[in-house]
Amino acid sequence: MSHTRRPNRGPSAAAENRAALIAAARELFATDGYDAPLTSIARTAGVGQGSLYRHFPDRASLALAVFEEGVKELEALAAKPGTTLGEMLALMTEQAIASIAFVGMVGAPADPRIAHVRDRVARSLRDPLVRAREAGHVREYVTIEDLVTAVGMIAALLARIPAAERRETAQRAWLLLFTGMVSEPDAPSSPGRPDH
Repeated sequence: MSHTRRPNRGPSAAAENRAALIAAARELFATDGYDAPLTSIARTAGVGQGSLYRHFPDRASLALAVFEEGVKELEALAAKPGTTLGEMLALMTEQAIASIAFVGMVGAPADPRIAHVRDRVARSLRDPLVRAREAGHVREYVTIEDLVTAVGMIAALLARIPAAERRETAQRAWLLLFTGMVSEPDAPSSPGRPDH
């Protein structure tokens, strides 16, 4: 992959440099995963490595900045009245299809910043899961941790296959997982199935 370095925009362009680094990291994390070389990210952003480390002292801080938008998107969807569990899981699956790096980030060594993101994702699932249980669409034993584990399993699977095959693979994986989660195990399932 060839990346053209843009001219250095100088110290007065700190906000622009930060935005360029996040955009470059989003692009390379999506294709190369969480372990994408930081040198490639800096080069794609058109900044030096010193600038990268001034904004993001480590890989986790850069990944957290990249995925903050996705977490906010989950939180916004969860806050909408009547959001279903299926809608939440579908969005999480779309995010995993779009970028294989998130699973690498959450599998990183214990870091309180990453734990905080996990907690936010879990909180966003709480109310849709309660509604799905109350409506009888999801078995009583299904927990938020089960859902996060299921998304993590699917994301890990997607990280090992070509991008063109990820959507179909995710759909098939959810069909298998939902058999144990839905209240009618013989019914056909999809990411929208637990609560219609």
